[in-house]
Parts: sequence; structure tokens; C-alpha cells
Amino acid sequence: MKNTVTAIDFGTSKIVALVGETSGRQRCDIVGAGFAGYAGFADGQWNDPGVLNEAIAKAVHEAEEQGRVRIREVSVGVPGEFSRVYTVETRLDLQGADPHVTERNIEDLFRGAVDELGPVRGVIIHRSPAWFMVDEGKKTLEPMGMRGSSLRALVSFVVADQFFLDDVSERFRAMNIVVNSFFSAPVGQAMLFIPDEERDHTAILVDVGYLNTEVMAVEGDALVFHQVIPMGGGNISADLAYGLDIPLDSAENIKKAYVFGVSAGEEGFTEPDRDGINKTFTRKEVSEVLEPRVEEIAEAVRDAIKGSGVRLGSWSVAYLTGGGLAINRGAREFFSTVLDRPVRELPRKTGKMSSPIYTSALGVLDVTIDTLVNKNASRGLKAFFSNLFGG
Repeated sequence: MKNTVTAIDFGTSKIVALVGETSGRQRCDIVGAGFAGYAGFADGQWNDPGVLNEAIAKAVHEAEEQGRVRIREVSVGVPGEFSRVYTVETRLDLQGADPHVTERNIEDLFRGAVDELGPVRGVIIHRSPAWFMVDEGKKTLEPMGMRGSSLRALVSFVVADQFFLDDVSERFRAMNIVVNSFFSAPVGQAMLFIPDEERDHTAILVDVGYLNTEVMAVEGDALVFHQVIPMGGGNISADLAYGLDIPLDSAENIKKAYVFGVSAGEEGFTEPDRDGINKTFTRKEVSEVLEPRVEEIAEAVRDAIKGSGVRLGSWSVAYLTGGGLAINRGAREFFSTVLDRPVRELPRKTGKMSSPIYTSALGVLDVTIDTLVNKNASRGLKAFFSNLFGG
């Protein structure tokens, strides 16, 4: 039996609606996709709330037309801008004549983490373990049955702003669509694209969008650090528009075509100026405006990682995604120089939407299917942890 789900992702410059079909544990087929540009958000508010409903309706309608479905329920990804990440390390003693980790121990540990977190402003939409540890042994995500005297865990909580939850629910309600769940967009993105073995060593994910950049550290099944930097691809384009005295559309075209690195050659960039007359700019003219801003973004990412308190090892991997910069050839190498570690491209999960522009939306769709469809049908240890710690 096929299950159909719809996921909505709010990016900083576009809204993406995806309709997916899945049959149990088989792969998901994207049968409908809708897109709508809009003014995005900043500082925890919509930049142009008056036209937001129109943009949502456009994305939904396109997805309905392509998928030949009537969308009545949706799952919504909460952007990093409207959420906060908290981590709590908690511990309990193992009791009994033969002390070993049981389901009850893990449940008690989880309740202890909630108590230690205390009151928060907003709603917890996701919770997951970064690791468990029995006594002073190795970190693991499968502690069940292990023998020892104590059990420790690092638990991550993602808390969404009440404003976002209420506002989005009301906007969909006005369209006669029910929001059946909210999920963390950063968590969905990280869990879908970063392999388990790399998360075991702690991985970094940098998503450069149009209006901001999200810096994430992922360990185990948890987001252990998240920070929003208020700069993105739009700032690069705005610098080009001002520095070269051209319209923003022309600046955006130049930014998208720019190639980083000495092998890029000395090609020129020809775009209409403010009078509509084509004008050619040398690579040197463009790089003198563009690269300082990109370096500023990369340095802000580096400083965020350094100030996160997250310990990275030589095996820790960094990834770059997002439509603001990851689509440029040489951008990962540019970031790698500033971060002083290799920066990779995220693995491709689908042929239809393999661009870095769509990784967040695909992450929301994946966590929607995993939670709403597969969780109740799955069995075993992984399912137990999913039900206990999932959003």
C-alpha cells in the first residue's frame, strides 16, 4: 500500500512543497514539487508577511498539479531561524544483582534529561541522543543489554518558536489544509545526507542560503550545535550590485557564474547595467568585490565552529550545501582554506533534485516519511530509540 505525504520547506528566498509516495521501507518517489519565491525571513520574523499566503498557495498548487493530488494535510519544516538547539548530558546508576541497560533505564535517563533541560520558551519538536556511555566505555547508540554500574547520555533538543508554529498553522488553516506535524529542517537535512559513520566522529554541515548561513554540528543521531549567521548569497549579490553599479538581477547572474580558484581563467562577465546596456566586467573587477564577502562568511563559519565547544577530530568531515554558494565551482575549496579542513559536497540522494538548493526540502520530506509512515511499521532496537527520542 502506498502512502502519500506532503512536506513544506521554508527557505530564505523560496518555499518548496514536495509530494512523496512511499511503500513501507521502499524508497520514496517524489511525484509532485512546487516552488515559490518570496522575501524570506530575518531576526525571527517574516520580511513581507502580507504576501506570504500567496507564495504558500503557489507552491502548494504547483505540487498538486504535478502530483495530481489534492493536498489536505502537510508536514512543515521549521527553519533554523525559528528554532534553538539545546544539549543535556545526564546520568543514572544501574541497579540490581546483574546491572545492565534496560528499556526502563533509557526511559528514566530520557526523563532525567527533560528535567535537567527545564522550562524552555517554545515547543520541543525533536529530541535525540548523540551518544550513550556505560561506565567510562566507548560512546554508542546501542547500549541495550550492556553491563556496568552507570549509564550516561548526551541528549539534544530542538525547540521551535511558538510564533512560527502558530502563524504557519493559521496560514494553512485559511487554505483548508491541516498541519499535522512540525519537524526540524536542519535535523532532517543532516540525518538524510550525512552518513552514520561520519556522524559518529562528529560532522559539520554549513548551509549557505540567500539571506543567512546555518552552521551545524552533528553527532550520532543528534544536532549538537546550531548557529545562524545573518549573511548569505544575497549579501554577495548585493555587494556586486553596489560595487559594479548594476541591477541586482545582473549581480545574481554574475555570482552564480563565478568560479573560484586560479584555474578559473580570466573570462569576463557581461550583464545589463542600470540603463539596460550590456557591460563587460573583468574577473579581477568581480573578484575584488565578491571574494571579500565570501571570505567574511567563511570566517564567520570558522569562528562559530571554534566557539561552539564541539570537539572535532581529524576524522571529522565538513560539508557545504545551500543555494547561496555551494552551486559555485571552487566554493568548497575556498571554504576549506579558511576552515583549515576538507569541505565536501553532500551525497546525492535523488536524480530529480540533486542540487544543493533542495537539500533542506528533501530532509524535511525524509524525516516526515520516517516518522509518520515507517516508525509505526518498524521493529527492533532502532525503532525503540526512534519512538523514544524522535520528534
